[in-house]
Amino acid sequence: MLKSYKELNVWKKAYELCVEIYKVTQGFPKEERYGLTSQIRKAAVSISSNIAEGYSRKNIREYIQALYIAYGSLCELETQMMLAGEFGYLKPKDMERLLQEIGDIERMLKGLIRALDTKAKNPGPLGPSDP
Repeated sequence: MLKSYKELNVWKKAYELCVEIYKVTQGFPKEERYGLTSQIRKAAVSISSNIAEGYSRKNIREYIQALYIAYGSLCELETQMMLAGEFGYLKPKDMERLLQEIGDIERMLKGLIRALDTKAKNPGPLGPSDP
């Protein structure tokens, strides 16, 4: 059993993606500081933050809900990164790499949600509150 959300591979990847997003958005135009740059950073922060928050919840249903919020933020980030690419703010190789990372995290989040949903429907001896 995991002792902390920091041991979740999906949290680790989301955290690393957030750090990378902050690095690449440093090169965005200054006029986007309060526009697209801010939105991208907020969405990126929200992903790992909601995974962590969900892990701390007392029951699986709340955990799953937080993971869906993280998934929504991930989709938001993907859209914003596509816009940034369209506007020429990202190099094609950076865009490709970041979209690949987003896809990897998406698959991991969906898998974790599925596993938790199955566990919630079929609680074991510890019951549905075991994270």
